Amino acid sequence: MTPPDVLALERATLSAVPAPRTGFDGPFVVRAFAGGTGRANAASSIDPSPDPGLADRIERIEARYAALGLPVRFRSTPLDPPGLADHLAARGYEPRDETTILMVPVAAIAMADPMAEARPAPDTDWMAVTATAEHQSPKRRQEKEGTAPLLTVPGAWITLRDTGAAAAVASVVVAGRLAGYFDLAVRPDHRRRGLAARAVRAAADWAAQQGAEWLFCQVAVANTASIALNTALGLREAYRYTYWVRPQDGVASLRAF
Repeated sequence: MTPPDVLALERATLSAVPAPRTGFDGPFVVRAFAGGTGRANAASSIDPSPDPGLADRIERIEARYAALGLPVRFRSTPLDPPGLADHLAARGYEPRDETTILMVPVAAIAMADPMAEARPAPDTDWMAVTATAEHQSPKRRQEKEGTAPLLTVPGAWITLRDTGAAAAVASVVVAGRLAGYFDLAVRPDHRRRGLAARAVRAAADWAAQQGAEWLFCQVAVANTASIALNTALGLREAYRYTYWVRPQDGVASLRAF
């Protein structure tokens, strides 16, 4: 089974992490939501070919985000046109939040869990567990609550119960043969019981039922605990990306989302 390449993963994530405002400027897809998560509020290229209009394109993208009242974020991937980083650095941007994309064949990890519930949208219990994750914010919450109606592909919000309580959660979205899992969180008083791994396996099981062949996730390189969890489950790095932001825009850490 041939692993997906960078372009296939990037295209799948455009579906898995939707944004209500999406447009193209040449090879760049420009996306905007509420200003919370990184992928839904950043511009990134999906064609690494030379771009003779790159300098003007960057200025137009900056103006577009300014008109929307959002900070400018560029997400740099292996699909960048040559010279993008140099152009951004010259305009005062700095790289932040290096993130790794990890993936694994779904069949190698999927496992049904009798304590896992899959719902078509985040409910109160799911949101309550997610709120315990340190990277959450009101804008992120708004985007998580608004994601389900934007999906054009199958998605599920997984809640894993422990002694009757909602203890761990994840979301999973299937785009063709690729499935991405996101929002993994475990309540602090339920940690170190193996619930995170069970939630990932339950998400993979749901994805397998939708016909997915590969499962991927995105994790901040600095998040060594999450990387250790995922590599222990068999996920391996496919590529990395980095956000470029301007310090004067006051952009908070995007944390691999």
